[in-house]
Amino acid sequence: MVTIINEFAEATWCVAKPGSGEYILQQNINYACNYVDCSPTHDGGSCFNPTTLINHASFAMNLYYQTSAKNTASCDFRNSGLVVVNDP
Repeated sequence: MVTIINEFAEATWCVAKPGSGEYILQQNINYACNYVDCSPTHDGGSCFNPTTLINHASFAMNLYYQTSAKNTASCDFRNSGLVVVNDP
């Protein structure tokens, strides 16, 4: 299903799956932020609020996904990522 969405929808985003554990979300942030600039989620940044782990993880995961040419595999994050067609 995710592959079909990615093939036919121009605008797609990667977000953290609801219910993903905090440890996994933090690991996703750590991984993605090694490759993309996550400074907007830092204190004073434009995406700092809301200051929830799932929101910060979604930001990092989506930025990684967007810079990976929206390759569906780049939104897997050990099955904790979800490609969506509505702008989060």
